[in-house]
Amino acid sequence: MDYKISDYRLSEPVVGPRCEDALPASVTTAVKVVIVGGFGVGKTTLVGSVSEIKPLTTEEIMTQAGAEVDDIAGVERKNETTVAMDFGRITLSDKLVLYVFGTPGQQRFWFLWNGLFEGALGAVVLIDTRRLEDSFDVMGRLEERGVPFIVAINAFPDAPCYPASELREALDIPDGVPVIDCDARERASSREGLLTLVRYLHALTTTTPERR
Repeated sequence: MDYKISDYRLSEPVVGPRCEDALPASVTTAVKVVIVGGFGVGKTTLVGSVSEIKPLTTEEIMTQAGAEVDDIAGVERKNETTVAMDFGRITLSDKLVLYVFGTPGQQRFWFLWNGLFEGALGAVVLIDTRRLEDSFDVMGRLEERGVPFIVAINAFPDAPCYPASELREALDIPDGVPVIDCDARERASSREGLLTLVRYLHALTTTTPERR
């Protein structure tokens, strides 16, 4: 990605937020959501494509030291990795803004997820169909913490394409959880994924429990 923490020089004077980054005065609700998934599924790309402010990322160059630690099968051409989090913001309406946090993908950094999940109302689980097995632990952690989520199948040129019904069965995704296609590189597609999550969260809060 083009944006890194290292882009900011400590020697430069702090002048405060840019005018174009200021929240509209009409905003009354801010919601925290997280983008989760295995290593190299496109979390940093999604945050960068959808954010209306310059996204904060913590990507670092991958070195030989991690070659025997990180499983890069299927993403051998990836040379940078998130070591803490990604952060962006998107205003969905005059009153609603989303703060979007991307989690690190390698399991050795998953201890950071607990902090990132704090206060999050929901999550988008990004999936690469070339490495479906990476998704089981991700969804399991969300279910353990009771974080509602949707599943977004990220578009990779060489990835196999499966019907949503087959993916739902293969990953044991509950019937009510939305499963959508997504291209993390495209702002409109990423935005639609976040809107799907917001609609799902709204539906969960307005559904009346069945009487027994």
